[in-house]
Amino acid sequence: MDITTIFEKLYEMTAISSIAAEPSFLIMYALGLLFLYLGIAKHYEPLLLIPIAMGILLANFPGGEMGVLGADGNGIVHYNGHEYEVYKMGLPEIAHEMGLMNMIYYWLIKTGFIPPVIFMGVGAMTDFGPMLRNLKLAIFGAAAQVGIFGVILCAVAFFGFTPQEAGALGIIGGADGPTAIYTTIKLAPHLLGPIAIAAYSYMALVPVIIPFVVKLCTTQKEREINMKEQDKLYPNTLQIKNMRVAKIVFPIFVTILVAIIVPSAVSLIGMLMFGNLIKEIGADTSRIAETASNALMNIATIFLGLSVGATMTVESFLNWTTIGIVVGGFLAFAVSIAGGIFLVKLFNIFSKKKINPLVGACGLSAVPMASRVANDIATKINPKNNILNYCMSANISGVIGSAVAAGVLIAFLQK
Repeated sequence: MDITTIFEKLYEMTAISSIAAEPSFLIMYALGLLFLYLGIAKHYEPLLLIPIAMGILLANFPGGEMGVLGADGNGIVHYNGHEYEVYKMGLPEIAHEMGLMNMIYYWLIKTGFIPPVIFMGVGAMTDFGPMLRNLKLAIFGAAAQVGIFGVILCAVAFFGFTPQEAGALGIIGGADGPTAIYTTIKLAPHLLGPIAIAAYSYMALVPVIIPFVVKLCTTQKEREINMKEQDKLYPNTLQIKNMRVAKIVFPIFVTILVAIIVPSAVSLIGMLMFGNLIKEIGADTSRIAETASNALMNIATIFLGLSVGATMTVESFLNWTTIGIVVGGFLAFAVSIAGGIFLVKLFNIFSKKKINPLVGACGLSAVPMASRVANDIATKINPKNNILNYCMSANISGVIGSAVAAGVLIAFLQK
């Protein structure tokens, strides 16, 4: 073997020739590096964006065999000239034939296992106290779901999406990554990659999107409304005397109610409430609450981020459908924020006790980031106008609202 042949073999061994032949790989590398920048330098949801970014990079290096291969409607994966009935394959066989990332994806993501686990962790980290103290404000979490259903109607009527695809697209407006993933798995699994990326991207960009929508939809005078002063003028008549008991009863009550009314949402709501219940019980369940909110949550987040990022291959991402999802997802997100704001404005027309529209902007499921962003806007105007607890009421109800909305969509649209 002469020296020229050796260098040719070395060149073929690298990914350079494949990248040169398919320059669109460079777009995916740029996307992965952008996510790394947002997570590392801008601190936008680093626990999610950094694993997703690495998943994107790993999936798009030719020869690495780390990209997730999507199955068609019949459960067939086409790879290297072969057809695999992936749902009939064991995990070791999937790992051997299609790589490690596909094993993780079909084991943990495609089965719908990870999203409820993450919801359990979220529940174990969430305090429902602010919402229970300000139950009237919880309605704005429901109003924020308008973006979900508005985009669904538009996607079907004007852009040629099937009802199932539109449902998966619209749920981005709930600003909840696990809910978006779970809904997409049920309704349009072939769109999981772009929908998950869009959902988590917009969640990470909450500090940018909320101020933008708030500025468009509210006046300076409305943003100056001081909630504490309003409470002094018009005190709440409903007071919960034993908050600890209320916090324990609440997750049990919500689980039963949702199980009866929207059974398809139980896998998410039930796990959310279970996580919260073991947190609120206290010392007797503190060990499992600690595991759910830390070790288990972190493990689930790692695998979720990497495998979701690995679905973002050149073939699945660079097409017009993905562009439509990115645009539609932004509209769903923005309309959801605006929906909460305009319900507050409507409420203020008929009520003596005024509510700051920034509370309505927090009806998303992005807890607690949305509340912190809204509170920062209020305190920059008036350092004494701390509205964080009021915002958390709408924010927490938004988590419940988006999961219920997902259950409704699954019940109506799943084939």
